[in-house]
Amino acid sequence: MTHDQLINELKEHADPEKAKHSTRFFKSGSGEYGEGDEFLGIKVPPQRKVAKKFREMPLDEVAKLLHNKYHEVRLTAAYLLVYKVEKGDEQTLEAVTECYLNNLSGINNWDLVDSSCHQILGRYFEDKERDLLYDFARSDDLWKKRIAMITCYHFIRNQDFEDALYIAEILLDDDHDLIHKAVGWMLREIGNRDLATEESFLKKHYQTMPRTMLRYAIEKFEEPLRLKYLHGDI
Repeated sequence: MTHDQLINELKEHADPEKAKHSTRFFKSGSGEYGEGDEFLGIKVPPQRKVAKKFREMPLDEVAKLLHNKYHEVRLTAAYLLVYKVEKGDEQTLEAVTECYLNNLSGINNWDLVDSSCHQILGRYFEDKERDLLYDFARSDDLWKKRIAMITCYHFIRNQDFEDALYIAEILLDDDHDLIHKAVGWMLREIGNRDLATEESFLKKHYQTMPRTMLRYAIEKFEEPLRLKYLHGDI
């Protein structure tokens, strides 16, 4: 199984009209966060189907996919890596993580990040030191910062909130909307499992955190409580 074979199968599902829409949706215009990205116009289900079919592809071939100019090819490669770790052993997880981190430049839009980092890096760092995530959170790279936050989704699902809260605090003053949404989303996920823990964090920071971050964090609150946060009445 080669990367060329996978690309040829993907192209059978290409739709030029959808490609035009994706260019706008993923902000690939000049000066936008996805500047220069190119699209084939392929829906997610065919990408997942192809990724499953090619999940035994050697990692050196997957790495080539992660540097492809087309967004959907890179996303399919990310799905493929996730499928590898879902069915693999610890050795597979280590090898996939190495491939993922060595080719991180290809994980360069929010859907690529959100579809892969918590399933791969979250699993990998579950029983390891997580210093790399803090380095990512403090970097100047938009996607590394989002990876740092969204990777914590794996820990949150296991009732482990500490790193998510620390990383959220690091990112409180970030100026990018995609980071505001990521932090708010992870805070909301904490609240879905432990509302007191989320509220403890919010009471310290809700008056100064970006409005989008707050709205995402309190989206599932009961309406009276949500309005108290929005109106600064806590």
